[in-house]
Amino acid sequence: MPDQVISFRNGHRVTVVDEGADAHGPYLRLRHELPTPGRQAGPHWHPVIGESWTVRRGALGFRVDGREITAGPGDTVRAAARTVHEFRSVAPDTVLDHEIRPPLRHLEMFALWSALDRSGATTRSGVPRNPLALALLWELQDGYLAGIPAWLQRATLGSLAAIARRTGYARRWTSPAGRSRAIGQ
Repeated sequence: MPDQVISFRNGHRVTVVDEGADAHGPYLRLRHELPTPGRQAGPHWHPVIGESWTVRRGALGFRVDGREITAGPGDTVRAAARTVHEFRSVAPDTVLDHEIRPPLRHLEMFALWSALDRSGATTRSGVPRNPLALALLWELQDGYLAGIPAWLQRATLGSLAAIARRTGYARRWTSPAGRSRAIGQ
């Protein structure tokens, strides 16, 4: 799995650096290369997942639990489970290390998002055009959008994700051919 690269039309590259488990449990370590400044993740939270980001080059702006943080080379920012967080790259050619504990389905999320993006099924800002695709991404992020009740997201997006699976829509993006599109093969 290490050295797998997932790419997006805007040049964003996600490289799998390591995946495994240690004394603190399972983890996924990714490296993100962000060529242009912009929003990377809107406000959201995860019931189980904790994340950390270490800037290697460039700069990131975060809001974690309502606190604004600007991180530069060598800085690490953490968001514990159940903490609302969002971030954006604020400098060109930003590179960061991203650790997800436990990883759950985050790698699948990036692969699906890339496949959607590379096929033109997302807006310029990366949001899926089809509500079924949006629901599948929501499901794979193993979390919730901030500001919208979790029960409403489960009822609406969870139902749409189930429809996507039952109708075969999900297989279009999660088949080996869909994964090949995501990693640029």
